[in-house]
Amino acid sequence: MNEGCRFGIEEEYFLSEAGSRGVVRKVSPAFIKAAQALFPDEVQREMLQSQIEVATPVCDSMDQARASLTALRTGLAGLALEHEMLLMACGTHPSAAWARQRATDASRYDALMRDLQMLGSRNQLCGLHVHVEVADEDERIRLMARIMPFLPLLLALSTSSPFWQGRRTGLMGYRLAAYGELPRTGLPELFTDPDDYRAYIETMVAAGAIRDASYIWWAIRPSEKHPTLELRIADSCTRLDDTLAIAALYRCLVRHLLRQPGLNADLTAASRGIATENLWRAQRYGIHGGLIDADSRSMRSVPSLVDDLVLQLAEDSAALGCEADLAACRRIASDGTSADVQLAVYEEARTRDGGQPGGLAAVVDWIASETRLDDTGWGRGEMSRRGAA
Repeated sequence: MNEGCRFGIEEEYFLSEAGSRGVVRKVSPAFIKAAQALFPDEVQREMLQSQIEVATPVCDSMDQARASLTALRTGLAGLALEHEMLLMACGTHPSAAWARQRATDASRYDALMRDLQMLGSRNQLCGLHVHVEVADEDERIRLMARIMPFLPLLLALSTSSPFWQGRRTGLMGYRLAAYGELPRTGLPELFTDPDDYRAYIETMVAAGAIRDASYIWWAIRPSEKHPTLELRIADSCTRLDDTLAIAALYRCLVRHLLRQPGLNADLTAASRGIATENLWRAQRYGIHGGLIDADSRSMRSVPSLVDDLVLQLAEDSAALGCEADLAACRRIASDGTSADVQLAVYEEARTRDGGQPGGLAAVVDWIASETRLDDTGWGRGEMSRRGAA
């Protein structure tokens, strides 16, 4: 077993016009040049011009990841402001219109846009991806299935996409609903046999449906480039503490499942079906609606499930130095996610300023301020006192 569970974190951000607060249609080449000069190994373009992605180096500790993401967020946010833009970590932009988006000029993205057509332009979504090292390929594939029942909980804790096209969606995590329009998304099939998974990929490639396994966009997948199992279910987290909490929880889960090879080794089609239902409940309600517990056949609250899981992972969090980050998962479950704060900010500003535009502008400002690690005054305590709408 890989005791260290080395890992890396990728965050996707929106680039928004500082004046209008809408997303940029065409990002300045000068900004991209400056960003890549400042972070030559960590910054890359995304499919749409209004997005950018960062990746930490391979990390051995949560402190390393925090230091890397702190530098990336503050550095890029400051650079964006110099170019009259805002950097925003969230699953969906509160007011952006997908029909106004432009694709990034790159051969991969050109091919994707030809294939996906309108769905490519609608992919105005930002996620958090966490890679955890698992050296053995067969083990990575088995873990992809065994970790599936935990994925809805990770989504619930990360929800940051309650708005779409300038409207409240009624969902706390709308991002995956929009992302589900694309092929090869959602939960993976229940590949309990590594050879079955490899046969699937080989057939898809041989038939010309995909070029390689990087065109599989499931909520979790074995990485094509690295010896890692890549978590992809989470919304891009507005608060850095939330990013690190979810990354730590996932890292501890991987270690725990490696230590307990019998845990979730007998999942069935019913197990996947329940996970699919819980995924919907996490999208709809975030931390508020409860998830189905297959063992007790009951609906359980997210805070109680998180409490139990943190206790279950105590040995793993101690070994990996993640105790504080798992405690942060408990705080998210009790106090709220970015989606909760966004809705509270929106309602207060909408009521105060007398309309939807003022509410959306206030949400954009909060997200941008939190992304660049300002002290906004809208922390968890403030949100809890006022309550999410």
